[in-house]
Amino acid sequence: MRLPKDVLALDYTDVLRHLSLHDEQVVAVEPSQLRPVLDPKTLALIRLAALVAAGGAVPSYGAQSDAAVDAGATAAEIVDVLVGIIPVVGLPRVVAAAPKLALALGYNVDEALGIESG
Repeated sequence: MRLPKDVLALDYTDVLRHLSLHDEQVVAVEPSQLRPVLDPKTLALIRLAALVAAGGAVPSYGAQSDAAVDAGATAAEIVDVLVGIIPVVGLPRVVAAAPKLALALGYNVDEALGIESG
């Protein structure tokens, strides 16, 4: 999608105003198409936090954790995000997300605890 130059040059107040009006040109823009403010690693970690907050599906954890690792995040940093959002999203949401995120990072919590699946 080719965007008008004025959309790509928006500052944060313009973006907030356009989002408030549900301006389709701005809503359809990927953050990477706007003037970069957040680095890819930070954006990937934020997306993981949002996924936890939204109660995302298991496959989404794999995709988002892969994106974070590809952007340079370590597994420890990813887990720090999980712990860091407890005061905002609540412990039950994080507890529900932890095994999904663990699997995405290649760690089976159930297996480690000796819990049989099935």
